Amino acid sequence: MTDITAVVRAEHPDIVLTGTVNHDRSSKIKSVSEAGTDPTSGKFFYHIESSDFRRFEDGLRNDSTVGEFERVIETGDEKAIYSFEYTDEAKLLSPVISAANGVILDMENDGSAWMLTVWMPDRTDLVQLWDYAKQNDVDIELLRVNEYAGLANSDAGLTDSQREALLVALENGYFEEPRNATLVEVAAELDISQPAASGLLRRGIKRLIVSSLKDGSEEPD
Repeated sequence: MTDITAVVRAEHPDIVLTGTVNHDRSSKIKSVSEAGTDPTSGKFFYHIESSDFRRFEDGLRNDSTVGEFERVIETGDEKAIYSFEYTDEAKLLSPVISAANGVILDMENDGSAWMLTVWMPDRTDLVQLWDYAKQNDVDIELLRVNEYAGLANSDAGLTDSQREALLVALENGYFEEPRNATLVEVAAELDISQPAASGLLRRGIKRLIVSSLKDGSEEPD
C-alpha cells in the first residue's frame, strides 16, 4: 500500500466557519488536532487569532454553519481556543475523508478558502473527496501530494512510538468527526499517560505535515 499526504485547497460559502472569516478578515483559524474531544459532545476545537474577538464573535452569531460556540481559553495577545458546534447547513469535508479511511492532519483558513493537509491510505481514495466536491459545488484544488510506502514504513521521520500512536488513534477512530475514541482511550490502548499520548500524536502529526511540505513534492494532477 502506498499512502499519501496531500495538501488541498477547498472553497465554498457553506464550508464551516467561512461566513465568520469573511466577517472578520483579521481572523486566522487553525484546527486543534490534538484536542481530546468527547465523541458524544459534537464540539470541535480551533486555534483562533483575531485583532477583535467581538467582531469575530459577531461573525459567529451570523454564521449559518455554526450553532453553539464558546471561547474556551485565551492563549495570548489576540489568540484563543474556541469550541464550536456545527449546524446541519455546514458542509463538512472531514466525514468524507473519514469515510475514505483518511485523516485531516491540519486545517486552516486561506482568506475565505481552506487549506487541508490530509493523509490517505491510497492516492485513489482522493476520488471520494473530489466526487463530494463536484456534487456540492465546492471549488477544490490539489496543491501538493507526497507518496510513501505505507505509514508503517513511512520516511516522514516518525519515531516508532509516534507511528504506533498514530496508527492506534487511526484504528480507534480518534481522528473522525465526531470522534469515536477519546484521547484517554487512545492512551489506555497504548498503556501510557494521556499527556504522553497527546505529545506523541502532536509531534507525529507535525512530522507528517513538515514532511508533506518539503522536498519530494509532486506537481498536482
